[in-house]
Amino acid sequence: MAKTKSAYFCQNCGYESAKWLGKCPSCSQWNTFVEEVVEKSAPNVPAWKTSSGSQRSNKPSKVENIESSTEKRILTGDQELDRVLGGGLVTGSVTLIGGEPGIGKSTLMLQLALNIQNKRILYISGEESEQQIKMRAERITLTPKADCYILTETSTQNIFKQIEQLEPHIVIVDSIQTLHSAHIESTPGSVSQVRECTAELLRFAKETDTPVFLIGHITKDGAIAGPKILEHMVDTVLQFEGDRHHIYRILRSIKNRFGAAAEMGIYAMNSSGLREVTNPSEILLSQRDEELSGIAISATLEGARPMLIETQALVSVAAYGTPQRSATGFDTRRMNMLLAVLEKRCGFRLSTRDVFLNLAGGIKVEDPAIDLAILAAIISSHEDISISSKTCFAAEVGLSGEIRAVNRIEQRISEADKLGFDRIFVSKYNLKGLSQEKYKIEIIGVGKIEDVFSALFG
Repeated sequence: MAKTKSAYFCQNCGYESAKWLGKCPSCSQWNTFVEEVVEKSAPNVPAWKTSSGSQRSNKPSKVENIESSTEKRILTGDQELDRVLGGGLVTGSVTLIGGEPGIGKSTLMLQLALNIQNKRILYISGEESEQQIKMRAERITLTPKADCYILTETSTQNIFKQIEQLEPHIVIVDSIQTLHSAHIESTPGSVSQVRECTAELLRFAKETDTPVFLIGHITKDGAIAGPKILEHMVDTVLQFEGDRHHIYRILRSIKNRFGAAAEMGIYAMNSSGLREVTNPSEILLSQRDEELSGIAISATLEGARPMLIETQALVSVAAYGTPQRSATGFDTRRMNMLLAVLEKRCGFRLSTRDVFLNLAGGIKVEDPAIDLAILAAIISSHEDISISSKTCFAAEVGLSGEIRAVNRIEQRISEADKLGFDRIFVSKYNLKGLSQEKYKIEIIGVGKIEDVFSALFG
């Protein structure tokens, strides 16, 4: 009879302990340990392995003797997804996609399964029936291009039996929290089950060069549910974000072993599924009939993609004595720092004013290049003087009031030039080696924040 033992796992981070603990030593959370029965018997041979296959023995090799080769990639037909993945889907990779319930993860993966051409795809669902998936497929597409198969199963042993018979080119699992392995005597969705099922799928992907997509649930804090080691095991972690009350969705790369880890793709959700937004500046810039105060345009970068976003600020008298500071899509602490720079270096008295900041389109930005646009929008609202809608900004602001240079300024200027802007304010240190003749837009290099305000407001 197989020998089993009990272990206690932290449901927040996956820390394992031989006894129950009130506080997790790893993540410092209280009352998160749950007892699970772990079977220690030797696992059976996975279904994708043949008994006649010989085991490969790895030996250490010198770095100069290792042959370098580029990864084989599969184009999904979705330009936004290909960009976020780093140029396509790498064979043998495991990709984890997380997001809120109802945000569109299953829709995105089903669209992928139905639109990839010349590939046999297995869509495994542990949450929905075949009829439910069929109804969604009829809604999002009329003429499926791919050879797509649906399997409603939660046991990994049965799944691998079907995989061995079908031999798919791509496997999609919806979701990893619903699977269970016979090697672990615990309920589906527990820490040990999620870890074991992911390990089995990871071994399958690496040994057969079959790319695998895993859809994961998230916690109330927005993190992917399950042990933190889950994100370390996979090759790529994508986060699907957005407000369910708005049509736009953002696919963000958090970790990527085969590409940049800061790429972003934008989709629009409509009745027929998700539509790619190839020019995000169209949704991030509002079309105004008249010039309004408190609005400034910033040229930012998300990964390798340049975008122009609209920064909106509202400055008003503090009606209740204590000034309010609120920012949507931007770090409130950094906004307070920029307000302190205005007070100290420029003489604007904002300590008795309410300041509200919003980045249009529901996007979250951490690029310091939007600092100058934020300050320009705040002063525009404070003085009630509008800024031309054909003016944009791309510079970081230091604590001494200096305008600091930002990286990849050519891409930012090219994006503003392509969208018909008349002038862009950048740091004067960015002008070194910059060929201004190839741009139609006027490039204004400044060194202090006072110079910007003088050029804008006189």
